[in-house]
Amino acid sequence: MISIALVGDRSPTVRAHSRIPVIVDALRESEGLDLDVYWVPTPDAEDPEVLRGFAGIWLVPGSPYRSEAGAVTAARTARTGRIPFLGTCGGFQHAMLDFARDVCGLTSAKHAENGAPPAGDDLIVALSCSLAGHEAAVDLVSGSLVERLLGSSRTVERYHCSYGLSPAYLDLLAAHGMRFTGHDQTGEVRVAELPAHPFYLATLFQPELAGDGGLAHPLIRGFAQAASALTATQHA
Repeated sequence: MISIALVGDRSPTVRAHSRIPVIVDALRESEGLDLDVYWVPTPDAEDPEVLRGFAGIWLVPGSPYRSEAGAVTAARTARTGRIPFLGTCGGFQHAMLDFARDVCGLTSAKHAENGAPPAGDDLIVALSCSLAGHEAAVDLVSGSLVERLLGSSRTVERYHCSYGLSPAYLDLLAAHGMRFTGHDQTGEVRVAELPAHPFYLATLFQPELAGDGGLAHPLIRGFAQAASALTATQHA
């Protein structure tokens, strides 16, 4: 069994959440993957031990989360434990919070959506134009993980978010190893990855919303395959 943690506060009003079970079934059928998926609420994820033993951690959309600390801990547990990680929409945003705070030393980094006090650094800020309900092109960096998975230098993806990464901190994050591999037509970041990690991919867009869910998006498929590879190694 390939155990995957879906970290997020499951809700019938979040479209991505209703899509995920359909996508998991599609992966089981098309890829023959024996997936064992667990929903982990963000307050539970505050304890990193809750996430130990999973072969993959997917920080799913649905922010503001009930626990910012739990979402950040999920990203950190995957990053430091070298567990395959996929962060989408809010998952992207909180993965960047973890990296800024824990790797870059920007301990005051904050997310504008989470009602943090004014003191601190606005790492995640309101987008100049909300992407909620929009579809847009993303240009991909040659040789990146996201480009290899998609087999193309450009993709068109769907969004449901209003917050993104402040350009003021791109150089700092990049200097510490974060690679920004997808950008919109104005140059704003839409994809981030860690090349030294077995599989660490964060997207501001939502691959969960591609098509009707009956065929898993290549990024989700790649994440599941990475979790399968880790499981095979653990049981070798």
